[in-house]
Amino acid sequence: MTHNWRDPSVYLKKIYLAKNCADDPYAKEIIERAGLPVTIVSEEDMGSLVGGEYPENLKAGKKSLLLCRNQGDFLKDCPGTKEYRCCDYQILNVGLGCPMDCVYCILQAYLNNPYLSFFLNVDDLFRELSAKLRSHKGKVFRIGTGEFTDSMALDRITGLSKRLVSFFGRQEKGVLELKTKSAAIENLQNLEHNGKTIVAWSLNSEEIINHQEIRAANFEQRLDAAARCVQWGYDCAFHFDPIVSYPGWEEGYRAVIYRLFEKIPAERIVWISLGGFRYLPALKKIASSRFPHTHIFAHEFIEGMDNKQRYFRKFRAKIYKIIYEELMARCSPRTCIYFCMESDEIWQEVMGFRPTEKGGIGNMLDQAAGLK
Repeated sequence: MTHNWRDPSVYLKKIYLAKNCADDPYAKEIIERAGLPVTIVSEEDMGSLVGGEYPENLKAGKKSLLLCRNQGDFLKDCPGTKEYRCCDYQILNVGLGCPMDCVYCILQAYLNNPYLSFFLNVDDLFRELSAKLRSHKGKVFRIGTGEFTDSMALDRITGLSKRLVSFFGRQEKGVLELKTKSAAIENLQNLEHNGKTIVAWSLNSEEIINHQEIRAANFEQRLDAAARCVQWGYDCAFHFDPIVSYPGWEEGYRAVIYRLFEKIPAERIVWISLGGFRYLPALKKIASSRFPHTHIFAHEFIEGMDNKQRYFRKFRAKIYKIIYEELMARCSPRTCIYFCMESDEIWQEVMGFRPTEKGGIGNMLDQAAGLK
């Protein structure tokens, strides 16, 4: 059965507000837009906001949002590994967790709080961003907010995208990627983005979206949202990650690619990433317990150089070749198709070159985005 969660923020039922943010004007904005019950909590309370043991309390926790301050840095390097080619991405950490509940989500094994968090001290965020961009004049930055949370899942109530898009619209050497599985893109309309924001969607076959991506927008909702963003002047990107094997996967992914290019003009797609399903060993136990219906772990895996379980190299190459050929038959010469965390050998076998031959993945993406 297809689900209908174009805006997953409606799943929220409760807001907690950190005591040291009780008078924060941004918190008041969010609370007013959300229209949900609010409880002020001290730092000592935060470990027990949701009853039960982690990760069993994740389902309940995803209904709760903590508004608080970020005590650390906002901007971090993408946590890639030296064993696989990385794209030199920078992560802007605006919060933790999201109301969606994808079976394969690595955050289940990475975080230890069941509730969602959003950081209110955005003035600190923009100061840090400005200082970073000023101190590396001439360097190109591709920065995204979709690593520890979904970029748009809470945007209806936070409105953060408006501030971020406006900021990046004034930058020369920085581009923002907003990556989402939602269709809640209304705040992006009528903003002066100046081509410096790329709106991106994680895509998968409809079989995986409908059964493994709980409370995410369905496939057509994501494409409709992308088409609207194109109408508003944004370029788009798409991420086939994780690509999951299941009976009928070839037809499933081919159908998605056909529909994608039927709906979205090829010349408006900046990049498309490919990444096979991979997971930390701890995730299998957590996800299998929480989602006993899932079969995505019932495959042959091998431990990769990054200690994650991956499909065997020969099978990964087979999947990639089929999807890559389908994309290449339709995509614009402008579009950069790249692998997320794969070896040079896979690049060579599937695409016929290694990233270093084109100046590295970062350089390929910068050129696609018109930053070089």
